[in-house]
This record gives sequence, C-alpha cells and structure tokens, in this order.
Amino acid sequence: MCGILGVLAKNSSKISRPLLSKVIHNLYLLSETRGKEASGISYIENGSIKVIKKNVAASRLLRSEIFKQNVLKYIKKNDPNQDEVFNIIGHSRLVTNGDSSFHFNNQPVIAGDMVAVHNGIIVNDDQLWKKFPELKRNYQVDTEILLNLIRYFFNINNSLIDATRKTFQEIKGATSIAVQFKDLNNILLATNNGSLYLGYSKNLILFASEKFIIDSTLRKYPEIKSLAGEINVFQIESGNGLIIDLESLEKADFKLVEQQSATTSTIKHKSREIIDLLANNENSYGCTVYSKSVPSEFDRIFEQRQQRILNLRRCVRCVLPETMPFIHFNDAGICSYCLSYTPIKLKGKNQLTQDIQIYNKKSDQYNCIVSLSGGRDSSYGLHYVVNNLGMHPVTYTYDWGMVTDLARRNISRLCGKLGLEHILISADIRKKRENIRKNVLAWLKKPDLGMIPLFMAGDKQFFYHGEKLKKQFNLDLTILSENLLEKTSFKTGFSGIDPYNKGERIYSLSFAKKIQLILYYFKNYLQNSAYLNSSLIDTFLAYCSYYVMNHNFLFLYNYIPWNEKEVEKTLIEEYDWELATDTETSWRIGDGTAPFYNYIYYMVAGFTENDTFRSNQIRENQITREEAMERIITENRPRWESIQWYCNAIRINFEDAIKAINNIPPLY
Repeated sequence: MCGILGVLAKNSSKISRPLLSKVIHNLYLLSETRGKEASGISYIENGSIKVIKKNVAASRLLRSEIFKQNVLKYIKKNDPNQDEVFNIIGHSRLVTNGDSSFHFNNQPVIAGDMVAVHNGIIVNDDQLWKKFPELKRNYQVDTEILLNLIRYFFNINNSLIDATRKTFQEIKGATSIAVQFKDLNNILLATNNGSLYLGYSKNLILFASEKFIIDSTLRKYPEIKSLAGEINVFQIESGNGLIIDLESLEKADFKLVEQQSATTSTIKHKSREIIDLLANNENSYGCTVYSKSVPSEFDRIFEQRQQRILNLRRCVRCVLPETMPFIHFNDAGICSYCLSYTPIKLKGKNQLTQDIQIYNKKSDQYNCIVSLSGGRDSSYGLHYVVNNLGMHPVTYTYDWGMVTDLARRNISRLCGKLGLEHILISADIRKKRENIRKNVLAWLKKPDLGMIPLFMAGDKQFFYHGEKLKKQFNLDLTILSENLLEKTSFKTGFSGIDPYNKGERIYSLSFAKKIQLILYYFKNYLQNSAYLNSSLIDTFLAYCSYYVMNHNFLFLYNYIPWNEKEVEKTLIEEYDWELATDTETSWRIGDGTAPFYNYIYYMVAGFTENDTFRSNQIRENQITREEAMERIITENRPRWESIQWYCNAIRINFEDAIKAINNIPPLY
C-alpha cells in the first residue's frame, strides 16, 4: 500500500555524492504518491543503523532540519576506504495498521534487531501473535510481527533464506519488504506480489515499489548510467527474494516457496547499533480513538423515523417510496422507474473472449490494468479476470482518504494470494479530508440533498489516474467492475436532473444536463458562502474527471452476470474476505463515506442506496419484493461505528453532526 525505496552504491564508484542526493530526492518524491501520511529513512554509518521517521509527507521530511543535519551530511560524506557501501532505504506511508501519531508505528520499523520498510498489509497479524506467544508485541503496526518471525526462524538454523521463506508461509496479505540487520552485513528484499523493482549494476542498486519510479529517475539523470555501468531494471517477481552483500553489492536470488533447505553462504555477520534519532523527541501518544457509545436518544429518534418511513407509499413491484425524485405511480401502483426500466442485456462471455483476445496475448509483464477499490464487485472482478479469463493484470487503487482499513486489508488479501502487483495512488489524505470537512460543515449549515455528492467529489480522479497508468505501463486495456444494478440517479435527481436517460451510468448525462448540474451547484455556492473554500479546485477537477474525460474502459459486468451469492461465496471462501462488524450487507463496506450520507438520505428522504439497489434486483428477478423489504429494513439501520469513524477522520463532532441531521425537516 505504501512506497518503499532504496539506494546502494559502492564508495569506490565514480558516482558523485551530489548526484546520489538528487537520485534519492527524486525516488522519494515519486514514491510519495503511494502515501503522504508519514515517511522515514534509515542509513548505515560508522557501525550504526540510523533511523529518522516522522508523521509528515516525504516532501516535508526532505526539507526538515533533522534530515539536513544527518542524512544530507551522510550523503555528502565520501570515504572510499569504508567497507560498507553507501546504503539508504526509505518509506512513504499510507497509514493502515498503527496510528501514525504513535512514533514507533511509523516506518522504518525497528524490531527483532532489524530495521525494515514494508509495503502491504499483513492481515493475520493478530492471529500470528497468538500463535507465537513467545514473541513480544510492542507496537500496533503489522510489520512488527514480520520482523519478529524472521528473527525467530533465523535463530533456529542461522539461515536468512529459510527464515524468510517460513515467515512468508505464515503471513497472509500482500507484502514487499526491504530489511537492514544489526548483526548481518546484508540487505534482504522480498515480495509475494511483485510490487518491488530493482535497478541493478555492479556499482549501484536502486529499488522502488514501481518500475515507473526507477525509469523516471534514470531518465531525469541519464549520466548515472555511464557512471554506474549498465543498469538493468527488472521486477522482483511475486514469490521471490534476494539478499544483497553490503561489501560487494552481489546479490543472491531465491524463491519464497522451496522444499529444500537453503545455504547460509551469503550471510556475513556484523555488529551494529540501531539508533532512532527521533525516538525521544516525537510525541508517542497512543492510537486516536473515538467513543463507541452512542446516545440512546439517537436510536430512539431513528426508530420513530423508521416507523414513519415504513408507512410511506411504495411501488407495488419494487420498494421505492414516494419521496424518490421524479417518481410517480400509475393506477395499478407501479412506479415510473419500473415502467421505464430496460432489463440488462449482457454481451455474453463469448463476446468478452473476443473483445479481450487482442490484449490477452503473451506479454513480458502485464496485459491489462484492473481497478480495485477493495469492495466486493471489484474484488470479484479481479478474481474473474485472473482465474476465468487467464489474464495477468496490474491492479490499482486510488485512495482519497475514505478507503476504509477493511477495504485495504481485503485488497491485500487478494493481491497477496493472486501474486499481483498493486499500484496504490494516494492523494494528500490530510488535505482531502480537510476539504470534506469544510464541505460537510457548509452543508450542515444549509442542508440540501442535491449537494451531498460534494462529499464524494474527491474520489473521482481515479478515472484520471487509471488513464495515466495505462500510459506508464504502455497498456491499452483497463477493466472496471461496476455493478449495473448500482444505479444511484437519485443523487443528481435531488439536484433537479431528470434521471430518465438512456445512459447506463450517471456520468452518461447529456451535455444539457451536465450544464444544468453546474448551474445548480453554482446557485448553491452563491447562497452558501461556506462552500467557497479550498476544495473548489479539487471539486472542479473531480467534475472534469467524472463528466468530461472519456471513460474508455472495459466494463466487466456488461458481459457477465452479477450474482450476489456467488460473489460473496467466492470472496469469503477463497480469499477469507473480511466483512464489516456493523452491518449484515457486504456492499459499500469499503467506502468510509457511504454510512454517513446514507444516514442523511434515510432520515430526510426515507430511503438510501439500498432501496434503489434492491429494487433493481427485483426488476432483474434476482430477489422477491418481500426479500427486498426485509433486507432494506436491516441494511438501512445506522452504521454507528462507521459514522463515528467518518466523523473522526474528517474532524467533526459526531454528536453535533447527528443532531443537526436529525433536525432537518423530512420529506415525508
């Protein structure tokens, strides 16, 4: 999920230290796209491994005094007689396990007499701590168990290769690591999903989480090739590792899965001290938490509202209520949405095979890109692309700050088991969440259901980044797994946009309706000056990404049927897919925003996305109306735990927000 990087260079090489400084700087800035919530770096100098890490973005760390006074000083130092090579590893973090405000959770992680940078999520870390009770847990971060296991197995037979193999057999989830050792003169690199690339020559080694990062750096500083010798850039493929000798830069490759025991000949012992330069200066307070208690008044008000909502007039065929925008009923009580509904006509598996045939050919690396949100539809879509279509994709996620930890763990489960490279593109999450905060507070000041999509504007750039990745990988095919039953036209319906159009998706609005939507937002901006905040540029770019740019993708569910039971069964049984604890549905559990806005829609309009989704299932003869009614009664209950997480993430008061929503006059 994060970005890891490293530079190793022989002191006797012709590469100047100022050039190495530029290379490190560039690698770090490019890796920042994979996480901006924390960053860190470690280097080996004078018999010590020195670590600097802060809960700031990499670009800020590079400008900090602690970096200038220590790392830059080390980079400028050049001692040709020093036996250890120039050696730096770094990390740009997207926070998953372990709050970044707790210093020791940040990367590089120090544990087991090792220093490591880790990209990915170990989803079974809690179980492993219980399985190996002799190991002591000190932090929240999942990397700690990985390092302790490597040390535990290494102490048994003094084989780093065997120790790494046994550790990767124990862990679940996508994992790529770079490890420095207190007592070994080696660096370990290993990955179970291929999200690790190496630029290798006899005098210089670069590594990063993406090939693009290394290639871009070498293009920016072409002189490095003539100084370092021929640099071969390649992927450390899924299920592989290598050990680098810190005197000669020679590498020993090995497989993570191997029956026979490994030789220990590559191991060179050393004695070092590990120094965390900021351990005593940083705030080391615990995990940010939010109250689990919910005022009983909130539940009482919800129960009262739900009774009123259940008495609303509803379509006799589906479950849509009379408060749905632009709805009307005929004499038989059938709603206009049912009367205008066109059954989904799939293109079929044969057509899918034909359409991907041009792409599904032997390739040196990948033949397509698959968008992966961590939700059930994209997760099953990835499973289908790999196992049913036989394609070899690279996956990508755009994390705009509202991708839940649960979604990230499920992404790690799939990519780890399938051995797939995962490109995580992280926005400036603090900035994104601040934009959401400002818009939510502006909305609560003057509520308008048509303005709720503004809360989700920050995620729309995933279309832009998908197109950008196609160019980086020189690929022509991006596969999206959007469920055709998940039509939420009511969101623009509350903006006065007639939902009866021929487009399959909201962004298929006609030009006239797109202009109408712009004018609606413009009017609300004028009426509520609180919307005129720092989020405006982000909102404009989101509009362009969603409504203006071409969506030149292959939509998987245009070809194959979507079956809820099959999707859930496959994900849970084959990938140990994790479900949410505060709802019975598997839908929208990877989206941190959905519980909040669905609570608003339900309390004010008397329905949510669940009603429209279940209604489409009825129209496709997937469930009965009775089943749909039972499900929406359960699914529309407030997800208090997730709503609290959302309020905590964007820094608004949970109780104040719920009280404000409950005070909005309902439409029924």
